[in-house]
Amino acid sequence: MTRPLLLRGGRVLDPSRGVDMVGDVLLMDGLIEATGVGIGNPDGAELLDCSGCIVSPGFVDVHAHLREPGREDVETVASGARAAAAGGFTAVCAMPNTDPVTDNQAAVGFIVRQGLAASAARVY
Repeated sequence: MTRPLLLRGGRVLDPSRGVDMVGDVLLMDGLIEATGVGIGNPDGAELLDCSGCIVSPGFVDVHAHLREPGREDVETVASGARAAAAGGFTAVCAMPNTDPVTDNQAAVGFIVRQGLAASAARVY
């Protein structure tokens, strides 16, 4: 069981539910327990002031150029996944325009394994 986390005072956006409000989000065990305005702070919860920030579901980039294999001097799957996570993206879809081209099961498996090892944004 992880410590509860209260995200306080951010702009909460959830297009799937039509939500656009300044409010709070309470996370318990990695799941959203409650959203609203003025949610109480449970005992032992970590409080994070999100004033001026956007709180939303993670973004997904379906057109990511990760460059590996072939252009690791520019970017690797790991560096791209970490950059995506730092920018609020929870997942990226790697384009197949690598050198050699990602056009077989072994190449796809390599990219997926590199993404898992990065422990950042999911890589598809």
